[in-house]
Amino acid sequence: MKTILLLTFICLLNTTFGNKSIANDSIKPFVLGQTREIQSTVLNEKRILNIYLPEGYKADDTTKYSVIYLLDGSADEDFIHVAGLLQFNMFPWVNRTPKSILVGIANVDRKRDFTFPSTVEKEKQAFPTTGHSEQFITFIEKELQPFIEKNYNTNHSKTIIGQSLGGLLAIEILFKKPTLFNQYLIISPSLWWDNGSLFKYDPVKLKDSTLQTTSVYIGVGKEGAGPGDYLNTMESMANTFYEKLVMINNKKLGSHFDYMPKENHATNGHIAVYNGLLWLSTLHSTPAKN
Repeated sequence: MKTILLLTFICLLNTTFGNKSIANDSIKPFVLGQTREIQSTVLNEKRILNIYLPEGYKADDTTKYSVIYLLDGSADEDFIHVAGLLQFNMFPWVNRTPKSILVGIANVDRKRDFTFPSTVEKEKQAFPTTGHSEQFITFIEKELQPFIEKNYNTNHSKTIIGQSLGGLLAIEILFKKPTLFNQYLIISPSLWWDNGSLFKYDPVKLKDSTLQTTSVYIGVGKEGAGPGDYLNTMESMANTFYEKLVMINNKKLGSHFDYMPKENHATNGHIAVYNGLLWLSTLHSTPAKN
């Protein structure tokens, strides 16, 4: 009897796992989005874009979509989980986020692209490729955004999501070229860079009465001090940045500070994007308020 049972079990195993050709016939790729390559003259290199299109998107349709640009947008970084958050928030029965195109910018050298030059010798020695954010911002303005607008059905709404050094870059864009985006999701920005010199920058363009309606979400966890020489904690630096925006007192500039004490630098990204999208959804078409 035991022999019969054993033979029966072996036959079942062969039927289930042994015939690979039958099993493989049912395997199909699970496609999440598109991967495209863009040749950058500004950066003198090819860059990979991971693109998620909303349900129902058709290239030949007249419907226009918002665009969300995601720094750290490689497949093994933030692209997949942010695409999932967008899909959830764009479900008709949730309807928190307007149907949007997600553009994940895959990294080549994030320290090079996301930082302006530092005067701190330790930072220059530890990160010798840093200090080229100006070129990367030019790439976004002159090459990336025109490429997306030429190849996809887009409207005027543009959001940027940046965390850590990506958050530092997003703040630099907000201060220096705020019209590149009208919505900013800034998470745990590395404001310790160059001894916090960005705090000293006067963002005159944010004070202009002609500024487009601009909404800025700032999310940070309980993260402690950054790795630089600037002694303030990450959460206090983020809060100081928020207060700087409030003090500008421009009715067209709205901001929201979100402190997440149960999260840290590694865990707060996903939750912050969710909270940021939720906050943006409450603004609708009305001017953002502090």
